[in-house]
Amino acid sequence: MTRNGIGIRTAQLRPTRLKGQIHVYDGAGKGKSQAALGVVLRSIGYGINDSNNYNRVLLLRFLKGPERDYDEDGAIAALQRGFPHLIDQVRTGRAEFFDKNDIISFDTQEAIRGWDVAKGAIASGLYSVVVLDEINPVLDLGLLEVDEVVKTLKSKPQDLEVIATGRGAPQELLDIADLHSEMKPQHHSTAELHGLEGIEIYTGSGKGKSTSALGKALKAIGRGINHPGSTRVLIMQWLKGGSGYTEDEAIAALQQSYPEVVDHQRCGRDAIVWRNSRQELDYMEAERGWEIAKTAIASGLYKTIILDELNPTVDLELLPVEPILEALLRKPRHTEVIITGRCQNQPEYFELASVHSEVYCHKHYANHGVEPKRGVDF
Repeated sequence: MTRNGIGIRTAQLRPTRLKGQIHVYDGAGKGKSQAALGVVLRSIGYGINDSNNYNRVLLLRFLKGPERDYDEDGAIAALQRGFPHLIDQVRTGRAEFFDKNDIISFDTQEAIRGWDVAKGAIASGLYSVVVLDEINPVLDLGLLEVDEVVKTLKSKPQDLEVIATGRGAPQELLDIADLHSEMKPQHHSTAELHGLEGIEIYTGSGKGKSTSALGKALKAIGRGINHPGSTRVLIMQWLKGGSGYTEDEAIAALQQSYPEVVDHQRCGRDAIVWRNSRQELDYMEAERGWEIAKTAIASGLYKTIILDELNPTVDLELLPVEPILEALLRKPRHTEVIITGRCQNQPEYFELASVHSEVYCHKHYANHGVEPKRGVDF
């Protein structure tokens, strides 16, 4: 069978790998730390769903000191209360931005403290996933020795997944990475000319699009928990029918505790859809999803709306572009819409994006025959 267009693999009956990989998300575009948060959500969901599988994540955040509040704090704290055996979070550094000319001894001390935690976690065997959020700029600033970090990561336990994020990843780290996604910012004159805000698009061939959207959802959910009544989140996912998505359990746990904060919907068959294998059900499911999304956008009830894999749905011609364009142009100003997925031809609504990250694939373990991993990739 000739496979034309874009196809999205569903989670059901996927093989999964055991060996852990080293991921690096860098670049000037938005979505790097969000991608790490998306993996955190999936990892926790996997642990909730299958108590027989050992699954614990360490979220270690450099350059994000405890003096500052972050949107995702509320959601992470809620998950920690409900499932303390599944997640640990450690923060180091100052809360404010600084460059090489502003470094003080405290910055070096905090970076070393964070790295000591990381080394212990990596060696302990207690974690299935270790997130080193913003370690790339720490290395770029010279607060840690690149050679020592690379040496430690090269000798990590075989089944451990390590995720490094932030701008300025050194070449030595990129050389040992199994996956390297660069977030490249794209600018659209239409959005700038008309002052359009609140539309974010994540597309491209690299890994991190849906994962980043899940991280964005986690931040929005946390904002709603921290400030009751301030926000409501809809996660709408196309081309992902069936079951087996590990983020579902974590989202469901948050829904149970905070039903007023988050709604989650899926549509599509439990099958890969290619352009030459489209069925009537694919069109019906795509339209059903769009009716839910269109109503949510127009209602003003939601502060954050995730339209996951909408781009390939349009690319497959399962939905027309015009109604989406009109809905986005008429959206309430306070509503932010996040759209994800790769596509071969950029639809017109890309011009409305105030944030557009092209996720460029420098490396991907899938290109070397390595299977995706449950709790990380899906």
